[in-house]
Amino acid sequence: MTTRSTAGTTSTAPPAYLIRGASILGGDVQDLLLRDGVVAAVGPAATAEAPADAATVDAAGLIALPGMVDLHTHLREPGREDAETVETGSRAAALGGFTAVHAMANSSPVADTAGVVEQVYSLGLASGWVEVRPVGAVTVGLGGERLAELGAMAESRAAVRVFSDDGICVSDPVLMRRALEYVKAFDGVIAQHAQEPRLTEGAQMNEGEVSAVLGLTGWPAVAEESIIARDVLLAQHVGSRLHVCHVSTAGSVEIIRWAKARGIDVTAEVTPHHLLLTDELVRSYDPVYKVNPPLRTADDVHALRAALADGTIDVVGTDHAPHPSEHKECEWAQAAMGMTGLETALSVVQHTMVETGLLDWEGFARVTAVTPAAIGRLGHQGRPIAAGEPAHLILVDPAARWTVDPSTMATKGRNSPFRGLELPGRVRATFYGGHPTVLDGRLASPRPASAPTTDEAAAWNI
Repeated sequence: MTTRSTAGTTSTAPPAYLIRGASILGGDVQDLLLRDGVVAAVGPAATAEAPADAATVDAAGLIALPGMVDLHTHLREPGREDAETVETGSRAAALGGFTAVHAMANSSPVADTAGVVEQVYSLGLASGWVEVRPVGAVTVGLGGERLAELGAMAESRAAVRVFSDDGICVSDPVLMRRALEYVKAFDGVIAQHAQEPRLTEGAQMNEGEVSAVLGLTGWPAVAEESIIARDVLLAQHVGSRLHVCHVSTAGSVEIIRWAKARGIDVTAEVTPHHLLLTDELVRSYDPVYKVNPPLRTADDVHALRAALADGTIDVVGTDHAPHPSEHKECEWAQAAMGMTGLETALSVVQHTMVETGLLDWEGFARVTAVTPAAIGRLGHQGRPIAAGEPAHLILVDPAARWTVDPSTMATKGRNSPFRGLELPGRVRATFYGGHPTVLDGRLASPRPASAPTTDEAAAWNI
């Protein structure tokens, strides 16, 4: 991909970008004109209406897709800046093809008040690489004893709509019921980390043949499945929205399929690593493969892929969880749980879902952009690539091959489970609100810091 300015200068960002010859959703090849934050024209009109000072982007061989939206990102800030910051995580997200991420609440202090979520929101605006939407905690301090300030966070400048104690299950059924009831008032959603704590005490990996051989305490599938079963029934009882984080077992898929067949308002996500990796990797005792929920069996992987393809699982969520090296380069039992994922997600999903024929590129856009934006109530993200729509989009080279090297990544975390693997697909450009944050596969510049106007906020459903 090459980029040039028709005015002969690159000293300042041009007011418009003319993208030539992009395959929209892997289909028709069209020109696109981006101007004033929107897709101004598509097809012959794009060239005809392009201003003289527009920059031209050669997109031959590239696929134009809506910017990806991650419902599950750990940016660590405030308080854990040694692992990640909003700035470094946002850079990684832009390089990975994301134009919006949801920052999980397990920071320090926990994002359980309007003040903390507004701080994260402001950091995202100041960074300008992607849209950062804070996730509010369900309970105070993630303690699981009393509800956090859900209403205040929803009414804050951050306009929180997703709430989760991710990393810890809301295991008290009464508290979970109250949370589901509360968020109905502002069309919020509870995103549950499904893990029955009594069934996973001391657990180190998936319970099964490999854990028995290695002598590691097993993490049974039923610990996840029992919470999902309980919560879909609670959501049905109170008529509220439930989102299930990082589904990892075939049994969980069947419960979610059962719930959807009965009209229960439940959505679910799967991580890239659960679409590709299995517990066989734990035989190496390499802590990079230690994650919550744990890597499961090959049968689970196949069930998850099929469920994502048929819509039982709605979206891909990275669960990007960077850690300082000292928290991963240690004995297995002492190692932190978690893997990075923002810069590899597109490639892993292309490898596991597109190249296997389970999804086409339109389906890819559905599970990585369109549906996650809808769940998070980001009405301006995940939109069609059409005239008049917000210009949040990416250009992807599906034929590219690359070898994962965590040392070259923008994230502070080096704990990628895909290190050394050759993967397909590279993001060549990311346009966030019409502004190129990534060009020619490299970071360009952040979008100038600005908050949406009142009219924009209303149009964006925030």
